[in-house]
Amino acid sequence: DCHLKDYQTAKSPDHAGGGFSQSCEQCHATVAWQSARFDHSRSNFPLTGAHLAVNCAQCHGTGRYAALPTTCVSCHQTDYNNAATPNHPQAQFPTDCTACHTTATWTGATFNHNSTAFPLTGAHVQATCASCHGDGVYKGKPTTCVSCHQADYTNAKDPNHAQAQFATDCTACHSTTTWTGATFNHNTTSFPLTGAHVQLTCDQCHGDGVYKGKPTACVSCHQTDFNNATNPSHVQSQFPTDCTACHTTTTWTGATFNHSATAFPLTGAHLQATCDQCHGDGVYKGKSTACVSCHQTDFNNATNPNHVQSQFPTDCTACHTTTTWTGATFNHNATAFPLTGAHLQATCTQCHGDGVYKGKSTACVSCHQTDYNSTTDPNHAQAQFSTDCVACHATTVWTTATYTSHDAQYFPIYSGAHAGRWSSCSTCHINSSDYRQFDCLSCHGKTQTDSHHTSVSGYTYDSQACYRCHPRGTH
Repeated sequence: DCHLKDYQTAKSPDHAGGGFSQSCEQCHATVAWQSARFDHSRSNFPLTGAHLAVNCAQCHGTGRYAALPTTCVSCHQTDYNNAATPNHPQAQFPTDCTACHTTATWTGATFNHNSTAFPLTGAHVQATCASCHGDGVYKGKPTTCVSCHQADYTNAKDPNHAQAQFATDCTACHSTTTWTGATFNHNTTSFPLTGAHVQLTCDQCHGDGVYKGKPTACVSCHQTDFNNATNPSHVQSQFPTDCTACHTTTTWTGATFNHSATAFPLTGAHLQATCDQCHGDGVYKGKSTACVSCHQTDFNNATNPNHVQSQFPTDCTACHTTTTWTGATFNHNATAFPLTGAHLQATCTQCHGDGVYKGKSTACVSCHQTDYNSTTDPNHAQAQFSTDCVACHATTVWTTATYTSHDAQYFPIYSGAHAGRWSSCSTCHINSSDYRQFDCLSCHGKTQTDSHHTSVSGYTYDSQACYRCHPRGTH
C-alpha cells in the first residue's frame, strides 16, 4: 500500500518484471530498505554448498525469478557442453549433474558405478574413468571382460589364450582382486579333478597347448606309463587303456583290479591269489576260465583217486570248491546213480576201489557179487536167485531182506492167511538149492488136512496139489 512505487521502480532486480511477490517483508526489513535479503530455503530450491555464495544475478541474470527451472542444466548447460574430460555430449551423459557433481564443489566429480549394471569391485574400484572409457563410450559400453582386456587376452603366453582357444570370459580364471595368479575351477568342466590330479599344474596335462577339446581318456596323459608298465606288461597283456579299471586318482601305485567285473568273479581262496599265480604266463585278455587251465598239474598228480586213470572230467567244480582245494566232495545225485540209504555213507573206494569211475556199472552185483556168492540163508547162487539185489534188499539196510514180489508173482506170504506164519524162507523152501520146490505139509498135517477134504474129488495129500487148488492161499 505504501511501497507500490518502490516495487514498480525497483530494477536491481526488476521486481515487477521478475514477478516478485508484493509482500515486501519477504526480503526487506523495517530497519533499512536497502540490503534486502531473500531466504532461498523458503523456496522449492534451497541453496546448499557453493550455491549459498552465488549472487542472485548468477542464476537469475535473465531477470526471471518466478518459475525459474531448478534443473542443473538450466544453469550449467555451458559447463555440460564444454566438458571435455570426459566429453559429456559425446558420451551422452545425462544432463542431471547430480549423478556426478555436488554443490560443495563443481570439480572433482565422482560417479557411483554401483548404480549401474556393472558395479565396480576389486581393482576396478581404483581404475580411472579413462581406463575403461578412454574410447569416449559410456552409454551402452559393453560389460564383457574382453571389451577392456582384449590385449591382455591376445598377449597372454602362459598359457597362450588365443592359441588354446580360451573363452574370452576372463571371470573363468581371473578375479577383479588381482589380474595375476589366475585360477581355473576344473570342476565346472566335464573332467572334475580329484585325488592327485588336484595338485597338478596346468602344464602337466596341457603342456601340448591343447585345452579346448582336450581328450579326457586316461591314456591321453598316461600313454607312457601304460607302455612302460612291466608288472605286468600292459602292452603285452593287451590291457585296456582305461586306467580306471585298476588305478585311482588318489595314487598311481598300488593298483587293484576288480575281478568281479569280469566273466570270472573271484571267490574263496582265489581272492587271496596273486595276479601271477593265474596270469604268470602273461595272458590276461582271453585267459581261459576252465579250472584245468590253472590246475592241470593238480589234476595230473592226483592219486586219491587217480584222476587221469579214472578219466575224471577236468571241470574241477564237480568235486572241488574255491574255499579249499582239499576235502573235495562229489555230488553223486548229479549222476545216473543217485546215492540213498547206506550208500550215502560209503567211501569212494568202497565202490570205485577198482579205479573205475567213468562207465562204472550201476548193477547191484557189480559191488555185491561177494555178498551174493557168500549168502547161505538162502544160498543165492545155488538157488539161482536173480543178481538184481533190489528184488529183496534196500539201500537202507542190507540185512532183513524181503522179497516183496512174492505176493504178486507167486504165493501170498506177507498178506492173507500165511502172513506171520513163517519165520524164514526155509520154512516153506526146504531145499535151499532149489526154490522151485516148496513144502506145505510140514505145517498142514495129514489128519487135519484129510478131514477138510472128505468131499473133495481127486484130493491127494501133496504140496503140489495144495498149490494147484489154493494158489492164493485161501480155502
